[in-house]
Amino acid sequence: MKIAQFGTIEPTALYSFGWYALLSPTRTARRGEDMNDLRPEDILEHGFDAHRGNLLGMQPLVRAADYASEDTLTARLSQYTEIAAQKGWLNPRTVVVWPEYVGTWLAAAGEWPAVYHARRLNRAMLLLAAHHLLPFARQVTAAREKDRIAASLFRLKAPDMARRYQAVFGGLARQYSVTMVAGSILLPSPEVENGQVMAGVGPLHSVSAVFGPDGLAAANLVRKVIPTTDELPFVAPAPVAQLPVFDTPAGRLGVLICADSWYPAPYQQLKTQGVELIAVPSSITTPGLWDRPWRGYNGASMPADVDPGDVGHLTEGQAWRKYALAARIGSSGATHGMNVFLHSTLWDISGDCGQALAVSDGSVTQSSGAGAAILNLWL
Repeated sequence: MKIAQFGTIEPTALYSFGWYALLSPTRTARRGEDMNDLRPEDILEHGFDAHRGNLLGMQPLVRAADYASEDTLTARLSQYTEIAAQKGWLNPRTVVVWPEYVGTWLAAAGEWPAVYHARRLNRAMLLLAAHHLLPFARQVTAAREKDRIAASLFRLKAPDMARRYQAVFGGLARQYSVTMVAGSILLPSPEVENGQVMAGVGPLHSVSAVFGPDGLAAANLVRKVIPTTDELPFVAPAPVAQLPVFDTPAGRLGVLICADSWYPAPYQQLKTQGVELIAVPSSITTPGLWDRPWRGYNGASMPADVDPGDVGHLTEGQAWRKYALAARIGSSGATHGMNVFLHSTLWDISGDCGQALAVSDGSVTQSSGAGAAILNLWL
């Protein structure tokens, strides 16, 4: 992934840097489109209420304008939580699971309106850098990552991103009195202080916070252990031994961010801590990939228990079922799990792939289409 040096940044360089790699280019967003129009078949329920709680998978469809502020993102995500509330799926033992990168685009929050109205991501990112030209220049000069532009923009916005992330997901958890797995966000060396997610100084990590019904973040953040090939130029891996387990009213919860769910070691780490439930926030960004031939592992070596002959033979969706949460959850000792994907139309890019998936004592329930969905799993 080539990046221009600061002082000679070209639109093509920003167009190909790390942010762009998170969501692959596809069609231009349709202006004015209602992207929260869930079909009845996209709102699914598995099992019955035995008063032991539930895993509630939220697979939202978001757009650039939703990231103008914490209020606009809260308004978008609240549309999904309100549907769940009307269904009677929110209770003190509910664990709500949001997808990977749902917090990351808060890097654009508070910027010029032209950033959200830009038709192309390269234009939006140039505007963002121009808005903070001097501090951005200092960040680029100090950055040591391979993708210095991506790392610099995230570091530049990190304190603001963390504050808004806390406001959105801590606020939703408190409003609905539920436990909330807040997808993921990119922050430098983040920590939790007095229930507040705080950005630090150091390598960028993909992290997820778990918020309690009081709106406060649990003391431990979940850090992604195995970044993908697209993430490695600016996202640092975390030791698998740092994966925490959270005590929730529904049971002991582990969280694996996307690619981590494809490898045996994270499940073994959760097993040592007595995990009962697993949430997997994910994101697939190549349109139509779910039904295309599986291209295999990236970011780390293929585990020994994977059949190399499945590469190019299985579809992407079949591989998720054979080698990720649905297949590996048993090795952790957990009995129930939820995997959701981010769906988006952002500037001239979109991520519209991935079907929500719930696992319950060996059975698998999957959403019907590659789009927005709500999937409720009673425990």
